[in-house]
Amino acid sequence: MNHQLFEGELVRLAAPDPERDAETESKWTHDPETARLSSADPVRPLSPALIKKKYEEAEKDKSNNRFHFAIRTRTDDRLVGFVRLDHIEWNNGTGTVTLGIGDPNDRGRGYGREALGLTLHYAFDELNLHRLTADTFEYNERALRFLERAGFQVEVRGRQAIHREGRRWDAIKLGLLREEWNVKRDA
Repeated sequence: MNHQLFEGELVRLAAPDPERDAETESKWTHDPETARLSSADPVRPLSPALIKKKYEEAEKDKSNNRFHFAIRTRTDDRLVGFVRLDHIEWNNGTGTVTLGIGDPNDRGRGYGREALGLTLHYAFDELNLHRLTADTFEYNERALRFLERAGFQVEVRGRQAIHREGRRWDAIKLGLLREEWNVKRDA
């Protein structure tokens, strides 16, 4: 019962702050590599105003089937990424997790690993979900390894579903069940 829900050693999950975070998130959209790692949508830079508007629209959504968090460093409260639990189907106990670390210089430092651990704990133990899915792309080998290390298993491969820079890539859907996460967590 004493497990901290939103804070680890390196990061904490916080409510997004559109006023404070829009400039940083806007910079992430100007980096094509970062944008291509987190979305199949066409890459386009977004202004801070558009980022704020996106958050305002999400705030108005009272459907209670999505939870968005900012990933902040504990040392200086700097925004380094985001994590979302979306598409929650309460009757089935399922949802989708999406995580991204915005600045390439912040990747590989353990922020994503710790944020995913906090998110899985929240999803399975607090929200009582049974199953989570995560989506990535064949060209994002780092994300695929990251998710598999966390216990996710490849379930669906959408052959040649993504077109990037003149080439076709597979879209990959991974899944994780609560009991699989419990085994992985307790190991």
